[in-house]
Amino acid sequence: MAQSTEADWVARAADDIIAEAERRAPGKKIVCASGISPSGPIHLGNLREIMVPHLVADEIKRRGVDCEHILSWDDYDRLRKVPAGQPASFAEHIGRPLTAVPDPTGEHASWSDHFKAPFRAALKELGVEVREISQTEMYTSGAYRQQILHAMRERRQIDAVLGRYRTKKAKTDEGSEGAAEDDEGGAGTAYYPYKPYCGACNRDLTAVTSYDDETTEIAYTCTACGHSESFRLDSHDQGKLVWKVDWPMRWAYEGVTFESGGVDHSSPGSSFTVGGQLVREIFDGLPPVYLPYSFVGISGMAKMSSSKGGVPTAGDALRIMEPQLLRWLYARRQPKQAFNISFDQEISRTYDEWDALERKIEAGTAAPVDIAIHSRAARTAAGELPTTERKLPFRTLASVVDITTGHEEQTLRILRDFTIENPISSLDETRPRLDKAENWVSTHVDEDERTRVRTEPDRETLATLGDADREALKLLVDGLDEHWSLDGLTTLVYAVPKLQAGLAPDAKPTPELKVAQRQFFALLYQLLVGRDTGPRLPTLLLAVGADRVRELLAAS
Repeated sequence: MAQSTEADWVARAADDIIAEAERRAPGKKIVCASGISPSGPIHLGNLREIMVPHLVADEIKRRGVDCEHILSWDDYDRLRKVPAGQPASFAEHIGRPLTAVPDPTGEHASWSDHFKAPFRAALKELGVEVREISQTEMYTSGAYRQQILHAMRERRQIDAVLGRYRTKKAKTDEGSEGAAEDDEGGAGTAYYPYKPYCGACNRDLTAVTSYDDETTEIAYTCTACGHSESFRLDSHDQGKLVWKVDWPMRWAYEGVTFESGGVDHSSPGSSFTVGGQLVREIFDGLPPVYLPYSFVGISGMAKMSSSKGGVPTAGDALRIMEPQLLRWLYARRQPKQAFNISFDQEISRTYDEWDALERKIEAGTAAPVDIAIHSRAARTAAGELPTTERKLPFRTLASVVDITTGHEEQTLRILRDFTIENPISSLDETRPRLDKAENWVSTHVDEDERTRVRTEPDRETLATLGDADREALKLLVDGLDEHWSLDGLTTLVYAVPKLQAGLAPDAKPTPELKVAQRQFFALLYQLLVGRDTGPRLPTLLLAVGADRVRELLAAS
């Protein structure tokens, strides 16, 4: 049954998928699919390939409908290039299946497992449950043997379907337009939807030279090493269907009801368009309900690509983001919307937005759609995700661990001052958010931007201060005890220039007063940390401690 008209994109997608599943096969399990090639680091753009179907599948499960999310590892794909940061010597493996390329670190069974392992760990932390399918295992076990033989029998019809959309043309023996390069299985004289891996060098740089439909005898020549051989395809499992045929074959084989894919797969003549024709005309199936998704970027970086190296992965994000926050970034944007994930100073604002949403929900003022999106981020059909007990502002935690360099005793002292009305008793109450903040400071704040509190007063600067500056420092120091809390110190630092101007502490600032406040703040930063800027002053003062503040600001 359809949900409220105010439902978010996930609920609308679930409505459509459930309705389509009932039309196709009432009562049958719904299958939502994702596919990833573990050819390099699995970055945050790849994560959208998982998160879109996951969020939809999870909504379907919440409604009590039988649903499964499968993750097909395209680990039988060839290694196309060596990603940046990996040994150049691995170029010798180009053309071999990803599962046949060794792990560059020697820690895992193969190249593909090297990149799968951290992604699996990230999915677990995110609460994403999938049934993994290795395409290496499927192909080499003979699971697809009948589908391959069927595709070879129907190769002319497949070629005709591809020809409707083909832009890059090649001549066939019948004189018709042949397959585009990534569709080819032949040597340019005929089209074959299958490419064997070479029996000598195990590369897919092979060209099929003949095929007999009755005996299934296939012959090929390897363009890499020159090896030639023939074998019976009905008893040989060392090759795979080309991509545009492989994808629709799997839709039919797995009974996929819903899948999402990048916009580059969704344009006219793209893999999905062609696949929709092939699954109907060749494999007697139906294409899945489909949602194209746009790219995910990182602030200040171009479109992410696994082959370029250095792109943040889900694991990188989870080192500085709570799982709920990362899930929320994907849940709150419709798939067609591109968005950026910030690893810079903007991360504090992202945390602030999440915390503000939770306060609205607690106060009963959040919009229904925001409540639904929050629910998708904070929990799954299996239950709540672990969360931080005491959610102090991320920027506060980052400032404190920056100033204390992670010293736990000092950090606890400072955070107790921040929570003076209900002080925390243990840093464990602030974890894992505290750990995320510490990781962010240590990995994303440049050394020259780190906060280093002075160990001795800046006597040279103090000696040159005029009467007005000395008065300002005295007003601040004299008010520390009375205002020793985050809110109190916020009031105090803004009030000092007002008091000097003869105004009340709550007076509205004028342009001239704002200039005076900025000058006062710059003086405090210079005397405390030797720079013109730094963490928010109330946070900095609490972190430094009242006694040390008095010592560093003593003007006489």
